[in-house]
Amino acid sequence: MKGKVLVIEDEPSIRESVGYALRTEGIDSVSVSTVGEARRAMSDTQVSLVVLDVGLPDGNGFDFCRELRTHFAGPVLFLTARSSEVDRVVGLEIGGGDYVTKPFSPRELTARIRNLLRMAGAREEEASASVEFVGLRVDRERACVFLNGEPVTVSASEFRLLATMESRPGRVYSRDLLLEAAWEDPGASLDRTIDSHVKNLRAKFRQIAPETEVIRTHRGLGYSLNPNLTEVGA
Repeated sequence: MKGKVLVIEDEPSIRESVGYALRTEGIDSVSVSTVGEARRAMSDTQVSLVVLDVGLPDGNGFDFCRELRTHFAGPVLFLTARSSEVDRVVGLEIGGGDYVTKPFSPRELTARIRNLLRMAGAREEEASASVEFVGLRVDRERACVFLNGEPVTVSASEFRLLATMESRPGRVYSRDLLLEAAWEDPGASLDRTIDSHVKNLRAKFRQIAPETEVIRTHRGLGYSLNPNLTEVGA
């Protein structure tokens, strides 16, 4: 965890209980009792997650959450005595990641905080990997394609074409091999069908990386995927 958990709670006993539970679990935290103190804490401290009471002496927790969402992307867990479905729905719709009602179990609260931090960390790692990625990535699980971290919109046939070549970058695939691999009924298609799809893919790739040769042409033989397209740090 890069930063601290900010606990915004005006009841001293609850504030101390939450702080103690977090320390017991090895989670660093800072506690405040008002919206004004929370604003100062957000500017002075690197915060990873906010535990936010809805009823505060100088403001409403829902309103402060809306304010937070203009500059803070981390998880927000609402801690409140309100238990109605409407309040829970409002809290989640304005950007809350979880909602715990009083009285609560400190152990359950810390478990929910850990879960939110874990999910936030996973999203950060995924975003970081996308930024660092250079080259072509064919995601078979999600059936999508990325070039230099940017998504490329492809048809089903174009995806199968790229997936076939990406399995062995540098190998030269004849048009017949690509037809067999990428089309359910290769006999119903023509060699120039491959040429047309390759042309379309190149046009899409040029919009992202004009100087990058993703698909290479081997005259009289077929096509291959540039083997120099790699992942940085992979």
